[in-house]
Amino acid sequence: MGKGSHGHRADRRNADILINIDGRLVPRAEARVSVFDSGFLLGDGVWEGLRIHNGQIVFADAHFDRLFDGARAIDLDIGLDREALRRRVYATLAANGMENGVHVRLMVTRGIRATPYQDPRVTEGGPTIVIIAEYKEADARVLKKGITLFTVHVRRGAPDVQDPALNSHSKLNCITACIQAAKAGADEALMLDPHGFVATCNSTNFFIVRDGAVRTAREKYLMPGITRARVIALCRENQIPVIEDDFSLARCYAADEAFVTGTFAGLVPVGEIDGRIIGDGNRGPLTGRLQGLYARLVDDHCPPPGPVDDS
Repeated sequence: MGKGSHGHRADRRNADILINIDGRLVPRAEARVSVFDSGFLLGDGVWEGLRIHNGQIVFADAHFDRLFDGARAIDLDIGLDREALRRRVYATLAANGMENGVHVRLMVTRGIRATPYQDPRVTEGGPTIVIIAEYKEADARVLKKGITLFTVHVRRGAPDVQDPALNSHSKLNCITACIQAAKAGADEALMLDPHGFVATCNSTNFFIVRDGAVRTAREKYLMPGITRARVIALCRENQIPVIEDDFSLARCYAADEAFVTGTFAGLVPVGEIDGRIIGDGNRGPLTGRLQGLYARLVDDHCPPPGPVDDS
């Protein structure tokens, strides 16, 4: 199931998971929100994707920072402080007996509206908070072989239109890009900024490698990816040149390697862009090295629990 960097194998255990809706744990088949919920009506809300490793949220502080920053930006009161929300996530994991190979979607909408109308002042009551934890691991074949990209006509917008830094429920811009890429036979969309420079993919951040140097777009028209930031830091810590700057598609076609980053899969190679084979079409050596460095970083951040002292 899943396509591109989100490719994964279906897990039968997900049929019986418990989903947390406003603090209530309900079976998947019974999980419901109102048709008057702001998220359903208007895409009015913010969300985070969380990876669970050794029973812990990977880079939890960064994810909660982004969630609460986004909520403040749209004047949305989450109704819980960070620690209370964190405890609710862990309670959901505990109820499902989950520790590894898990991906969580944490969603917060403005709540129930009295009528289908965009003005937030018609909202009644508090926000809706939904936590879906699923058994979901990246496909090992995708991590090795990589994905294909197609450059779409749908652009990343400027912050005064819809700020791309907001992880909002309103994702139609990215969905439209994904549809065009899929129709072209590619796994994901490569999106340009309003000036024609390479920006990002529809659900991941994009990098190229040329002559041993890593290059990615500046953080103007893209989601400030948490994995992206960690990979940039890993490059600098390991004397790998990394450049954040504007660059065109011509540089992508001539790249030695390319890869994308995201919370779910970490680093995923890119083997083809717009029918052009990147490098030899396989995972490049620097991409492979960065995958290893990132995996060790996750292990260091979320070490396995130590032995229990029964003395």
